[in-house]
Amino acid sequence: MVDSNIRQHFRADESNFINQILDVIATANNQYRPVLTNFLNPRQLFIASTLVNRNENLKMKSWGGYSGAEMQRLLIYPEYYVPNKADFNINFFEVNYPTKFAELHHRQILGTLMGSGLTRDSFGDIINDQTQWQFVANNNIQDYITQEVDRIGKVHVQMKVIEEDDLVHPHSDWEPMHTTIPSMRLDAVIANIFNYSRNRAKEDIEHGLVRVNWEEINRPDYQLAIQDLVSVRHGGRFRLLQTGGRNRKNNIRLDLQIITA
Repeated sequence: MVDSNIRQHFRADESNFINQILDVIATANNQYRPVLTNFLNPRQLFIASTLVNRNENLKMKSWGGYSGAEMQRLLIYPEYYVPNKADFNINFFEVNYPTKFAELHHRQILGTLMGSGLTRDSFGDIINDQTQWQFVANNNIQDYITQEVDRIGKVHVQMKVIEEDDLVHPHSDWEPMHTTIPSMRLDAVIANIFNYSRNRAKEDIEHGLVRVNWEEINRPDYQLAIQDLVSVRHGGRFRLLQTGGRNRKNNIRLDLQIITA
């Protein structure tokens, strides 16, 4: 079990994930072989890297199918091992549908994949280049995706397996932002970043319009942390990069990236 000095730096609701990563680390260390995780979000990657870096016998590498991917699989391995892309067991898919007569959105594709019984960690980023939608997933669910997912909403689709070279390169809309906030409470951060009233931020959270790392959070007092990815319906998305201590007014200096709706 990881010591309390390390665990106190993480949220209580992250305890199960910490235990999962500790099991992976123990397997890689005791069996002296590489072990692969499912797709992890940026916050989970941050936690995992913190834990792996405490073990001098192990190294790690992550990949999500393309440079800059948000969701990535993590390979933890002994020093002797030299990893390659094939170790990450990733397949690439394109969503084929009648683009002249229908329009798809990210939230629809995400909802369909999860509604079909897939867990969020079984597939990675959903991307597009304004003309076509693609996504990456664990290769062990290829047959399930191609055979079982044939509709997104009312639109008939075909999930086509493609090569890595056919993957589109999504344009990055992330903009840097620097601000100060009174606390890391979810409602306080949202109010500051989107210039909302504190009451509006609180209501959005309580009404299910806010997700943290793709999980709906309805607690305004939820404490955010480094590498959290937050989406606010009708507002946009932001991810926390680092905190820079406090200023003279005792507010927290915060560096982040943001995409506005």
